[in-house]
Amino acid sequence: MYTQSALSVDGRRKKRRIRLFGAGAAILLAVVCGGGWLLLSGRGEDATARDKASAAAQSPDEVRETVERRPASTAGRMAFRFSVDDLSPGESYDMPGMWATDTLLVKGINRSLVAFGIGKDAKPGDESWTLKFPGPICGTTRHVTVDDRTAVLFKSATTRGAVCDHVAFVDLDTGRKLWEARYKTTSTGADGDPMGVTLTRSTVAVSWGEGSGAYDMDTGKKLWSSIRSDGCQDAGNAGGGALLIRVDCWSKDTETWSYRVWRPDPRTGKVLWTYRISDNIKDVGLLSAEPPVLAAAAGDIGFTDLISLDDKGGYRATIRLKGGTYLAKCADLGAYNAIDDCPGTVVGDGQVFLTSREDSDAVIEDNSNWITGFDLATGKTTKKFESGRSQLLYPLRMSGGQLLAFRSSADGIRPYGVVSLDPRSGKETPYFYFGLPSDAQLMTDLNLADVVVQNGRLFFGMKKAEGPGEDEQKRWIWLVLGVEAVKPGT
Repeated sequence: MYTQSALSVDGRRKKRRIRLFGAGAAILLAVVCGGGWLLLSGRGEDATARDKASAAAQSPDEVRETVERRPASTAGRMAFRFSVDDLSPGESYDMPGMWATDTLLVKGINRSLVAFGIGKDAKPGDESWTLKFPGPICGTTRHVTVDDRTAVLFKSATTRGAVCDHVAFVDLDTGRKLWEARYKTTSTGADGDPMGVTLTRSTVAVSWGEGSGAYDMDTGKKLWSSIRSDGCQDAGNAGGGALLIRVDCWSKDTETWSYRVWRPDPRTGKVLWTYRISDNIKDVGLLSAEPPVLAAAAGDIGFTDLISLDDKGGYRATIRLKGGTYLAKCADLGAYNAIDDCPGTVVGDGQVFLTSREDSDAVIEDNSNWITGFDLATGKTTKKFESGRSQLLYPLRMSGGQLLAFRSSADGIRPYGVVSLDPRSGKETPYFYFGLPSDAQLMTDLNLADVVVQNGRLFFGMKKAEGPGEDEQKRWIWLVLGVEAVKPGT
């Protein structure tokens, strides 16, 4: 996709800018009441200073936990867009992973990581840097260090059946591959193959079915490796403040899976504790490593319960999802994100925040839902945040003691937005609102797109680039969209 798109980009640049801003002028009046049309902008003057101040409490090799500040304005505008117009019908490309720094947006595209400067209406050819691997990217983590480094897994070749057997540690600011390492596996990273990479302090951890291991962030030196010899497999991991690894075991006698979760010391591999999941569970998700929160599926469709543990692996509480009233979804095995990638669920402030299913009177434009907090010590509900009519509300991540959430428009008329929810008082504080053209609204589906809030901006990035339908003409296809608050006086 990249080479093909870059060849003809210059000839299309002028035509495209006319189309973009012409369309914006035509619908400006219709969306201004919804928080303002999206306008290109640069970086806020004090945002970088704020981010550095919030990161000062963390060391450079810790997983980033930035605290977002409320903008001075609640009107949103476009901070970044990346799209292409030369995909043919039926053409598709995987786009694994998305990360943001204070100045760059980095997206995975097939076998490359590509960075663009924020503040652009970007297209192929506008890259700040590109890092290409020998084979496709086959594993990512949403975690980033305080000094903007992350890890990806990649295949050793582009040939059919190539295994997912390399990990690379990358500087997102420069695009420099700091180190890479190879581990022995037969997994290809395809759907159904257990695979995972994550970060915790000073450590990059990898699981690959036959075992798990860890590497020093600074040097790439292997710290430890644990190879399974019990017929089970390490199916994935969760990072952040600690490290968890999920183990799947198949019984030939009962023809059922059993699961357990173990916590190693990230630097030595020593097993600190192991928690065995009850029998008759059909799937397990890792919502959080610190504090440990697991999702369990007792039925055939979806998770039915959440289980909170203490720091020694002891049972604390069970949270019932009440037959799908509350939703918890995590990435499938073989997905590019780790199995701790669970959109719509956030753990923090001693609670887990869950999205409810949509509440509709059979008219999709009237949909609504709510976010509920559950105490991890007791399993009881705490605060409930309503979306309101014709809107949907999804938790994104913690920002200090506040929960950041995305307000989506169910009818395409009401504005989209980022809000802060206070788990203690139940108060909702708006950050910014914005409107979207109809052909960009698909990007707000958390099942289809990665969503990142960082440095005062909200980014949507498609997980797959797909061409138009067989009966459609070629068109602009939105791949990444970034929104930020309008700076007063601009």
